[in-house]
Amino acid sequence: MSSNSGIQIPSRLPLLLTHEGVLLPGSTMRISVETARNMHLVKNRLLKGTSLKSTIIGVIPNTRDPEHDTEDLPTLHSIGTAGLAVQVVGSNWPKPHYTLLITGLCRFRVAQLLKEGPFPVAEVEQLDKLEQYTSPEEMSEAAGPDGELGELSQRFYQAAVQLVGMLDMSVPVVAKLRRLLDSLPRETLPDVLASMIHTSNKEKLQVLDAVSLEERFKKTLPLLTRQIEGLKLLQKTRKPRLDDDKRVLAVRKGGVLPGRQFSLDEEGDDEDGDDTAVLERKVKGANMPEPALRVCLKELKRLKKMPQSMPEYALTRNYLDLMVELPWSKSTTDCLDIHAARVLLDSDHYAMEKLKRRVLEYLAVRQLKSTLKGPILCFVGPPGVGKTSVGRSIARTLGREFHRIALGGVCDQSDIRGHRRTYVGSMPGRIINGLKTVGVNNPVFLLDEVDKLGKSLQGDPASALLEVLDPEQNHSFTDHYLNVAFDLSQVLFIATANSTATIPPALLDRMEVLQVQGYTQEEKVEIAHRHLIPHQLEQHGLTPQQLQIPQDTTQDIISKYTREAGVRSLERKIGAICRAVAVKVAEGHNVTKSEATPAESAPQGAEHGEGKQGRRAEEPDGDMAAPPDMPIVMDHIALKDILGPHVFEMEVSERLTLPGVAVGLAWTPLGGEIMFVEASRMEGEGQLTLTGQLGDVMKESAHLAMSWLRSNAKTYQLTNLVGGSDPLEGTDIHLHFPAGAVTKDGPSAGVTMVTVLASLFSGRLVRSDVAMTGEITLRGLVLPVGGIKDKVLAAHRAGVKRVIIPKRNEKDLEEIPANVRKELDFVTASNLDEVLNAAFDGGFPGMSNPLTLPHIVSKL
Repeated sequence: MSSNSGIQIPSRLPLLLTHEGVLLPGSTMRISVETARNMHLVKNRLLKGTSLKSTIIGVIPNTRDPEHDTEDLPTLHSIGTAGLAVQVVGSNWPKPHYTLLITGLCRFRVAQLLKEGPFPVAEVEQLDKLEQYTSPEEMSEAAGPDGELGELSQRFYQAAVQLVGMLDMSVPVVAKLRRLLDSLPRETLPDVLASMIHTSNKEKLQVLDAVSLEERFKKTLPLLTRQIEGLKLLQKTRKPRLDDDKRVLAVRKGGVLPGRQFSLDEEGDDEDGDDTAVLERKVKGANMPEPALRVCLKELKRLKKMPQSMPEYALTRNYLDLMVELPWSKSTTDCLDIHAARVLLDSDHYAMEKLKRRVLEYLAVRQLKSTLKGPILCFVGPPGVGKTSVGRSIARTLGREFHRIALGGVCDQSDIRGHRRTYVGSMPGRIINGLKTVGVNNPVFLLDEVDKLGKSLQGDPASALLEVLDPEQNHSFTDHYLNVAFDLSQVLFIATANSTATIPPALLDRMEVLQVQGYTQEEKVEIAHRHLIPHQLEQHGLTPQQLQIPQDTTQDIISKYTREAGVRSLERKIGAICRAVAVKVAEGHNVTKSEATPAESAPQGAEHGEGKQGRRAEEPDGDMAAPPDMPIVMDHIALKDILGPHVFEMEVSERLTLPGVAVGLAWTPLGGEIMFVEASRMEGEGQLTLTGQLGDVMKESAHLAMSWLRSNAKTYQLTNLVGGSDPLEGTDIHLHFPAGAVTKDGPSAGVTMVTVLASLFSGRLVRSDVAMTGEITLRGLVLPVGGIKDKVLAAHRAGVKRVIIPKRNEKDLEEIPANVRKELDFVTASNLDEVLNAAFDGGFPGMSNPLTLPHIVSKL
């Protein structure tokens, strides 16, 4: 090589001090620039320079601890590396800094520091020669094949070939590295390989300080040998995974150039290739539909070409894992034994005949037609009547998996349809995620509280459910995350709601609505003794030999401590009793079953035992030296001691002691309720005052009632305070609905308002055992209303004996249990004359034949 072919670096170089490592000639390194001195160098030299020389800087390793770095220039290391700034990238987050990509050119020695600020500049002496490109033969001759240096060069070359040979040559980067060994000059190999293998900064600094080529080979060869021995040891300890398994070392993927810095210190792993093959087998064995299979194979092909370091690798892998786990063709076999299903439903739930009949109908049709699509049912009823537990029981009856999706408060349509995979943190919707959880494509899905869905800027989840709950569309439901169709036609969807008023009409139209009404008192007693009491005894560690609750006590709890359509409060009261008895049993008495009185002896000594228990509940703890008799039988005394005074009393007769009071029937999402309506009059200017948080419809009903009575005042002999024929002349009327904190609205209180005002103007008392409901017109007709069963059950709970309903609601009486119909007298009225005749003892004045006008349906 001729001397005139050498390339010289500038004699004056700006110096970049770095703590991040040692840049060796022939390698490439990324350096973060954060200190003020280095920032000035980048701004004033690299960013403003226009010539090639302006991009050549000196890189000096700074051995001082960066945490103790000061503004003073540290003692410079005598030898550095001249580097070419290939790339400069700036950023302002989290603080202003630059990132430089620098390729090392040659060594230099600092001859003299010319200036320190704003960045150091030094006069340097070039130590390595930068030769122009020549043939490999000329390079080999330049390396000196003879003598000790030639022997060192040959040994180093062989070791480098051995090291690269231990890598997987199928990897393009490794194959390129192998070719570089033959094309690079021998004198550059120590620097290139020292920057690639696992070495400390101290060892790299020793290689940098080795100015002599012979010394450089001697410093680097032990490092190369150590790396080879480490790889051999890993090969021995690692178990072969394939027949032709070789030791694979991870090399950072990317283009390889002379000066590219590699890292051979990271252990390779062929698990990625094996996992991809396993994933491919799973994809092909998942029995997906053809469109889904094509999408998965396409994503799998992209995954194979994608490095693991890419963020999209994890997203694609998660997507394929989900597609494999979904039950595309996996299903359970339905239990179609109708007799066994009927027995199971009866054992799980008392009453609810309509729901049970619908499930048995579905089973019967499935026997005749195996490809029947899953029905979409909606159970509507007050809380605590067992809507959710019925859904779970249906799944057990059919032998299917059960999954509950709580929709209360959901206001994002992505909860139903999922997120698109372009978003960070995307995931499938609750429908697809539920199918993944149960692992079959025909489970029972319970969409709980579908009437409490919200709406926000993120969309309307109720609208997203339209596709899910449409039998004509859900065979190709497309989740945004999957982006392929999934068949939901075999899923049995059951929605629950307390009211249909808040369900969008389009969504309600897609569901088969089944009303789940409240329980009668007799049904609650049966439910308590069949299910609630045994469950609470088990939950509190008690046995029937320790506690017995007679049916009379259960009726007292239902009528005097709870007033609800369901049984949740009843279960809580039973739980309170069990806790109190558990204290008695466990309070230092250690009563065993063998010491307890057998349960069969309870009826003979029930009265005596109840009296003892009632007295025992009032005794102080100091007098309880002896254990209580077993079983402890709850009576009304012990019940009052545990649960306190009665919460509800039969107040109907007490409140109907003055004219101007009547009992109406109302429907709420919690079930039916009785509602007292009160009216009073005083001297005034004929104004009508309404209180009790009434809605617009109820206010209009009050004005209708007042207008009808004024127009018929002479017929019914109604007078004002001064005896005039106009009830409002010189009189103010105040109409009040108690429980003023509760908003009330609806037309069904019209007949009650007419009756109250008629009682007020006539001075006669309304019968204390009558409750009524119905909408009125200006001409005195009584129109039908809804919620008859709930209202009748509420009247029955309150002890009412006669119920007045519209004539056109007579058909709704068939839904009322027979035992309730036997205890009530039903009056079906088509006009207000019949209502007034039935509401007052002996009829109402002005009626031509008061005893025969109303149509009384007695004890159906």
